[in-house]
Amino acid sequence: MSKPLEGIKIIDFTHVQAGPACTQLLAWFGADVIKVERPGAGDVTRSQLRDIPGVDALYFTMLNSNKRSLTLDTKKPEGKEILTKLIKESDVLVENFGPGALDRMGFTWEHIKELNPGMIVASVKGFSDGHHYEDLKVYENVAQCAGGAASTTGFDDGPPTVSAAALGDSNTGMHLAIGILTALRARDVSGKGQKVAVSMQDSVLNLCRVKLRDQQRLDRVGYLEEYPQYPHGSFSDVVPRGGNAGGGGQPGWVLKCKGWETDPNAYIYFTIQGHAWAPICKALGKEEWIDDPAYMTAGARQDKIFAIFGTIEDWLKDKTKFEAVDILRKFDIPCSPVLSMKEIAADPSLRASGTIAEVDHKERGKYLTVGSPIKFSDMKVEIKGSPLLGEHTDEVLESLGYSSRDIAALHEKQVV
Repeated sequence: MSKPLEGIKIIDFTHVQAGPACTQLLAWFGADVIKVERPGAGDVTRSQLRDIPGVDALYFTMLNSNKRSLTLDTKKPEGKEILTKLIKESDVLVENFGPGALDRMGFTWEHIKELNPGMIVASVKGFSDGHHYEDLKVYENVAQCAGGAASTTGFDDGPPTVSAAALGDSNTGMHLAIGILTALRARDVSGKGQKVAVSMQDSVLNLCRVKLRDQQRLDRVGYLEEYPQYPHGSFSDVVPRGGNAGGGGQPGWVLKCKGWETDPNAYIYFTIQGHAWAPICKALGKEEWIDDPAYMTAGARQDKIFAIFGTIEDWLKDKTKFEAVDILRKFDIPCSPVLSMKEIAADPSLRASGTIAEVDHKERGKYLTVGSPIKFSDMKVEIKGSPLLGEHTDEVLESLGYSSRDIAALHEKQVV
């Protein structure tokens, strides 16, 4: 089966997570992604957090599937010549170098446009161009703090807290993939390439829009009725940390289930939506609450919401999280077990859907990785193992017109 992005060639000058997450997604959908790496070293994540000595780390393998690896020293004249040829026949160059790195390499935007007027140069940045922090080095947790996520995460009596979800890295990569696809579509119309840039701060903030919403509400009325601080607590002039409260105006909380004393994930998330109040009461055996004026509206419930959660926890104490959800789902109550990574890795539904994929690696053997979160009716996304360092160097050079003698000389000079 042909893939939608077949015929699109991408030069992948990215490393670590944000850029590789972007290019991996495009590779899954059929693009020919050529990962350019330093000879003898490669992406730093090949050796970070290794679990098998001398074998590419899971950090690398889970971010670089379906790609080809080309080792290339772009500081040498021969390396620049190879990159020049590659640019001339490629569609996209993706990079997450520090500011000015491509320019110092001799490949300014103006020069790239001369080589290939249709080229799209896509960049991951910490902060947008012109930002007063644009020269600041940014990693995942730095981005979460700069984008407003950390200040609103955690509990009100504790410090700002970062999320385990890669809001700064993989999230930025997903935004950049959208930008690249948009630029490719624009090129179909105009024939012209362009620069595309996504900053990690901007990407985090894009996922925190409801908190920006809340700041404006707080500025106007002085309180936020869906936060646990209301009505018994007080608010300052900034959006507080909301604990496990629901962000969409529906009260919710993480509640203990049977076994919580020994299992740190024996919990469910329980949401009290207005239309689900009657079913909730029926599930809990509290039918008298359905028409009680003290409980029947969201406004009436708010001042006693944690007492209500306490009643639900009392109902949960003899039920595992899975047993509880199996009962509650029959009443159409929004809830979920708190799943550990171990439980997710073994989940048969996630395996069947391709969300968790088991793939083969030439040295590691079988390993688990995430699959495409996007599902298609007419395309099955196939996840392949990540490439070994320089595995496709000769293959790429041959496609650029280099003879076997030329390639041997390039290896001897340590250009590739």
